[in-house]
Amino acid sequence: MVRSTLRLAWGTYCWLLFGALLLTALLGAILLPSLRLRRDASRGLARAFFSLAGLGLRIDGLEKLPESPSVVVANHSSYVDGPLLYAALPSRFGFVIKKEAAAVPLGGWLLRRLGHEFVDRHNKSESSKDARRILKAAVSGHSVAFFPEGTFAAEPGLARFHSGAFVTATKAGMPVVPVVIHGARHVLPSETWLPRRGPLHVEILEPLPPPPGPDAVAALREASRSAILARLDEPDLMAGA
Repeated sequence: MVRSTLRLAWGTYCWLLFGALLLTALLGAILLPSLRLRRDASRGLARAFFSLAGLGLRIDGLEKLPESPSVVVANHSSYVDGPLLYAALPSRFGFVIKKEAAAVPLGGWLLRRLGHEFVDRHNKSESSKDARRILKAAVSGHSVAFFPEGTFAAEPGLARFHSGAFVTATKAGMPVVPVVIHGARHVLPSETWLPRRGPLHVEILEPLPPPPGPDAVAALREASRSAILARLDEPDLMAGA
């Protein structure tokens, strides 16, 4: 009983803290004139959230990120993943986010103001337009981050990767950097909105250059997935498929 009450109190504090920092981020997005300043400020607020919430955040491998534009791909298991990866990566990275998030009150506006891209997962015509827009941004020198599984579920494990991130990297001639997120599923499982305490760890792996040949997209996708799976303490949901 005491343990449940303490968890409820801490979880409520986390959401109140998140709300307060979100409002601060919205104010910064209104007042700050440049994209870089807006991203720097919001990234600082994201890091402040994990610190003030008492969630141990460890980031390893930042030195492996290329100085040139690149594509980051990470596993996806929780709503924590987005803010966590945003806090971990440098401000030059924009995110590719499912289009449903654009409809979230205030949140959708903030994501646009921070220069993130939305992609429609259900409409093929719109999805193609979104892919061309993201590719144009990448070719123009913008680094982007994807969750190539597209969504997450309650079942632990790494699901199939969609090809969008790897098409972008191959056509733009950019390396792919696999990233492993540890602990997010424990902290905020998909079946509840009440978080749990636990360590969070973002592990940045070695960059993978686009391979030559007609099967470059598939090869890059599989190499990235294998690299993440090798470091992820979860099963392969595609095994035997």
